[in-house]
Amino acid sequence: MKTQYKVGLAMLASAAFGAIQPAYAQQAGAHSMVTPDQLQWKDVPALGPGVKSALIEGPMNEAVPFIVRIKFPAGTKVPAHWHPNIEHVTVMSGNFIVGVGDEADKSKAMHIPPGSVTIMQPKTTHFAFFDEETILQVHGVGPWEVNYVNPADDPRNKKTN
Repeated sequence: MKTQYKVGLAMLASAAFGAIQPAYAQQAGAHSMVTPDQLQWKDVPALGPGVKSALIEGPMNEAVPFIVRIKFPAGTKVPAHWHPNIEHVTVMSGNFIVGVGDEADKSKAMHIPPGSVTIMQPKTTHFAFFDEETILQVHGVGPWEVNYVNPADDPRNKKTN
């Protein structure tokens, strides 16, 4: 009887920890664990072509905690913009080149290597460059949105051919 109990418990634990679906991980308040291979990457039109995000916890459009990973391809430039709430950014891989101000000036930006953290206060205008593929993890309390200093810089306003 004890052996059957141990086998059953081991199978239950394996099922519980080995089969966590990404959708489950997105439920706010639920205990969740997510491995990188479970992330579901989607386009982020607000940040430009080729930029993708994977929501870990959210939603990002409500006043609840969120965690998202954002993948920027090499060569991406994000013009000066701001967010309505505090933004905590951890560099997972690559090189985050970020500066504060209303105009994107790479000479005034700082290189932030993997493992580093930046904390951007609400409505602080900032810009970014990515010379190599870079993955950032962003967390905070929503709603999270991107507001460009110059609306003409917003990639959502640009027409594609």
